[in-house]
Amino acid sequence: MSRFPTEAFRRYDETPDEEFYKTPRLVTHIDERAIAAVTQLYKELFPAGGEILDLMSSWVSHLPEEVRYERVVGLGMNEVELKENPRLDEYVVQNLNRNPKLPFEEAKFDGVGICVSIDYLTDPVVVLREVGRVTKVRAPVVITFSNRCFPTKAVAIWHRLDDRGHMRLVEDYLEEARNFRNVRCLDRSPHRLFSDPLYAVVGEGTGPYTNAASGP
Repeated sequence: MSRFPTEAFRRYDETPDEEFYKTPRLVTHIDERAIAAVTQLYKELFPAGGEILDLMSSWVSHLPEEVRYERVVGLGMNEVELKENPRLDEYVVQNLNRNPKLPFEEAKFDGVGICVSIDYLTDPVVVLREVGRVTKVRAPVVITFSNRCFPTKAVAIWHRLDDRGHMRLVEDYLEEARNFRNVRCLDRSPHRLFSDPLYAVVGEGTGPYTNAASGP
């Protein structure tokens, strides 16, 4: 049974997400220094030559330009944005709040990134359990966020917490998913005047949920 009550994931705007995201937003949602912090994390943690999943993707993936990956797959809500993303080799249009099942086989990806989007998931533990299923054992999962959001679509519990609380919350999501290890919180904020902060929770996959208890 989840430790989170149902009302924790209610939103001010409960209209279908497809309506909210149907208009392309070809803008970045954090500033350049925060984006650079995301890119640096990806450079440190995602293996060159690997298959990478950019979950809740858009028109940019913030992957380091100088690193080549075997394949980058994006999953997001707006097809126009996904088509504009030059780093994607393929993409899937899917509303994870309606269907959290990822359309990929087990242990496919060498790394998964979720950038400034975790606050919009209404069933984040189920989605992250799916992330663990499609992630290779020991492969990194990097969840980044700042202090910005679309307030009407962010879940109620996100609004009730400060930045430190957000880190602990995402850490709790991964722990409850039960197929990650070495979960840790990072503050990668630029710490410069007028820069957006950048926080991350990272972990390593241990395989499908049913095998998590016996993972390496």
